[in-house]
Amino acid sequence: MKRLAILGSTGSIGQSTLSIVEQFPDRYQVATLAAGRNVDEAFAQAVRWRPKVVSMATEELAARLCKRLDEAGVSGTQVVHGSEGTVACSTHSEADFVVSAIVGVAGLEATHAAILAGKPVGLANKECMVAAGEILTAAARERNVPILPIDSEHNAVHQCMRVGDHREVKFIWLTASGGPFRKTPLAEFAAITPEQALKHPTWVMGRRITIDSATMLNKGLEIIEACRLFDVPSSQVRVTIHPQSTVHSLVEYVDGSILAQISVTDMRLPILYALAYPERPASNLTFDLGALRHLDFEEPDSERFPCLRLAYEAAEKGGAHCIALNAADEVAVEAFLARQIPFTGIAGTIEKVLASTPESHPATIAEVLASDREAREKAHALVA
Repeated sequence: MKRLAILGSTGSIGQSTLSIVEQFPDRYQVATLAAGRNVDEAFAQAVRWRPKVVSMATEELAARLCKRLDEAGVSGTQVVHGSEGTVACSTHSEADFVVSAIVGVAGLEATHAAILAGKPVGLANKECMVAAGEILTAAARERNVPILPIDSEHNAVHQCMRVGDHREVKFIWLTASGGPFRKTPLAEFAAITPEQALKHPTWVMGRRITIDSATMLNKGLEIIEACRLFDVPSSQVRVTIHPQSTVHSLVEYVDGSILAQISVTDMRLPILYALAYPERPASNLTFDLGALRHLDFEEPDSERFPCLRLAYEAAEKGGAHCIALNAADEVAVEAFLARQIPFTGIAGTIEKVLASTPESHPATIAEVLASDREAREKAHALVA
């Protein structure tokens, strides 16, 4: 029986993880939940799963949840709050495995703490690896703790790399849908609205990641994540646009063989893979081979997707530039959704922040967070 700490339990990855727990009650139990700001969903999850600890974003939200649990007669669940509460969830003595799915750098401290505590981590939060991957992977190696990717692309790469030796890998190929503007004339980009950008052709995701898919910055973050997860330089990580989204990633070996991972576009499959690794339990997540009648692959247009170029530049420099890339994008996406800047202003903001970022390599999580704050301040000043 594997007992789970789920960081980001009320989000889409968290809820998909809980559906896996429901499907495999003989394999998984819930130990702790970090639920963020959604009191209603946190209450429902606490009643259903009876975790040892639930963490909320603030003290006021924690008090509201406590009151509702008391009124419902639910006992045995400790309610905590803030970053300390999230760390308490990720390091709890009864947690055997941590699912890190809090969006942004908010889950960074708890993910790092889990690794230091010797907990295996299923990572669905690419921002943690982008901002502090050098620190996280070093800590994981020192403690022999696995970091298993839940992101569908990196999960696919992980599966393909089980076949060959690391030294035999020539290229990692990350697939991208191309988003909703793959064929939109460049002259129309400045007039793109948030409503248009939020209509992803394949996946149903959160607002930020959907916009990142439209700019392909999400793929840029994944390039950096792949470099750190699989210990390869950015020159070995390539991106191909694959609109059907049936091939989740590919690994090309030095002998010319290319291995692809194909499955349904359902996040429960990579979650189950990470939870069960190295096993492969039977599931109902089957794939219709008829969907492979037509597969397209094309090179991304760097003029259409300048964020991809910026990500490669940040990956080459590493450290503070990777932190600034993520932080500036988060601020710029919020500004675009609030109609403060145009769609093209997202890449423009990121480029200016990167240009003003000195080269450095933060050695601690505190230094990473300080660098993140500095980049956000620069980005806020630009969008203002």
